[in-house]
Amino acid sequence: MGLRMSESAKPYFAMVCLQFGYAGMNLVTKTVLDRGMSHYVLVAYRNAFATAAIAPFAFFSERKVRSKMTFPIFMQICLLALLGPVIDQNLYYVGLKLTSPTFSTAVSNIVPAITFILATLFRMEKVELRKVRCQVKVVGTLVTVVGSILMIFYKGPFINFFQSHLTTTATGGDYLKAAVFLLLASLSWALYFVLQASTLKKYSAHLSLSTMVCFMGTLQSLALTFVMEHNPSALNISFDTNLFASAYAGIMSSSIAYYVQGLMIQRKGPVFVTAFNPLVVVIVSIMSFFVLGQGIYLGGVVGVVVLTVGVYAVLWGKHVDDDCGEMRPEDNVLEAVKCCSVNINGLSIMPKIDEVDEDIETGKVTAAEKESSVVVVVFLSENVDNVSRC
Repeated sequence: MGLRMSESAKPYFAMVCLQFGYAGMNLVTKTVLDRGMSHYVLVAYRNAFATAAIAPFAFFSERKVRSKMTFPIFMQICLLALLGPVIDQNLYYVGLKLTSPTFSTAVSNIVPAITFILATLFRMEKVELRKVRCQVKVVGTLVTVVGSILMIFYKGPFINFFQSHLTTTATGGDYLKAAVFLLLASLSWALYFVLQASTLKKYSAHLSLSTMVCFMGTLQSLALTFVMEHNPSALNISFDTNLFASAYAGIMSSSIAYYVQGLMIQRKGPVFVTAFNPLVVVIVSIMSFFVLGQGIYLGGVVGVVVLTVGVYAVLWGKHVDDDCGEMRPEDNVLEAVKCCSVNINGLSIMPKIDEVDEDIETGKVTAAEKESSVVVVVFLSENVDNVSRC
């Protein structure tokens, strides 16, 4: 029993650890973006590091189980690279540069709601509103959205006990533009999760899929960088925090994250994976307050509490779904057979079955009761002489 509980807790533990990695990425990348690093260059190097980190593992561990590459799968990989590494990351970094890590992660909490809607539309997630667990998931998703809105629009008194190391000079217009960019990034990220779930059904090699997505993302990001920067020297990078931020984001938030998310999507579905996203804003808020010395508004504290309640509600609903899905139809058939059997002196006897005879030549159907009692000898002890029925 203990081993089963341990196995069931692994997906939750892995996703929580992943959110800590995302929180660290937000703080590190915010620092280098404020120092003038181009987000196009950051995305290109991030995916290059991700490809280099995960490719060897994919090559050696999945060379015997790797699925055959087809043109439709290749096009899906290219689309995944466009949605995730290119569109989502660039738009998210623009919003992060204009505002703060707390604000960016708060807006991104709309991802679970968008993913839930898309998964329901594409019939990846079953919603039976008459059942309590489905009602809890829907309400929990709405609660996370409310918590995000509170953090974005409601400020209240400012709480600051330390000296901040990061300063944000964003205006109201910057916050509005950042919100638009972050919402578009969230939509792209939700589409990425849904498409990834569909692709994994046809190409189940997690590491290989993640490697190819990162590689195609690198090529597309390099092309976008050359178009937008108009200067090849923009790709020059030295051994400083820019390199560290690119390596950290690539290894932690791309290679490891893509693999873990793909594994969890195949096991639990896209809604389960995105349900943990609101934890990032909780972790970022705490780290910004205690580690970086950034203040936080009372609305942010209230929003964090509401977000936590919403996350727990969604996860509880998913946990109940998993428990209900553990009983297979085959088990129900076996239970029905056991229930209808009679055990007499070591003999397992099935009851009589009324069958219908059909004359093949005339096509007439005549009802005839046939005694089709099947006797199966079971080697039991001789002292079993009781008769049991369901």
